[in-house]
Amino acid sequence: MQTGTSFFHVDVSDQEALENCIQQIFKEWGDIDIIINNAGISCFSPITETGVEDFDRILSVNLRPVFITSRRLAIHRQSQEVPNPFGRIVNICSTRYLMSEPGSEGYAASKGGIYSLTHALALSLAQWHITVNSISPGWIETRDYEQLRPEDHAQHPSGRVGKPEDIARSCLFICQEENDFMNGENVTINGGMTKKMIYIE
Repeated sequence: MQTGTSFFHVDVSDQEALENCIQQIFKEWGDIDIIINNAGISCFSPITETGVEDFDRILSVNLRPVFITSRRLAIHRQSQEVPNPFGRIVNICSTRYLMSEPGSEGYAASKGGIYSLTHALALSLAQWHITVNSISPGWIETRDYEQLRPEDHAQHPSGRVGKPEDIARSCLFICQEENDFMNGENVTINGGMTKKMIYIE
């Protein structure tokens, strides 16, 4: 079994470039066991100022690559005489698939698409022993965690804002070989925020 690390730089919104990259990975490594679809951009602006090109750009980065990478893996597995009996795809969704704020149409649509695409792919790829699940993070602070205010943490039932490690651990859990009975699901990881009733006091 080959081990090591390779880095491939690619614009995921460019279909040809992304598919060529995937083929290069197959050529170098033979197969892909796990895909974490985590590419994403956002553009929050008033709907009257959001162009169709802005909307399309978000979907071309956030949503379409999920389909492209999954499709290419399915095609590769179909071509194998002895298919790999293991496969995991984890799509990074967002709690924005079910809750929004003004000016987030493109981002919300892309995450809603990922949510639905996940359970469709789970059925389509099952014949190649590939499970497909999604993770919907809430507030995950990736920059200045120490600069967060006490009230930022307090609004979460878990008592803190999320960290990237929270999502990474969930990916590891889903990708464990023994967790093959988890398929087509969306896991919300947001410290309980979407379960919290909010009233004006």
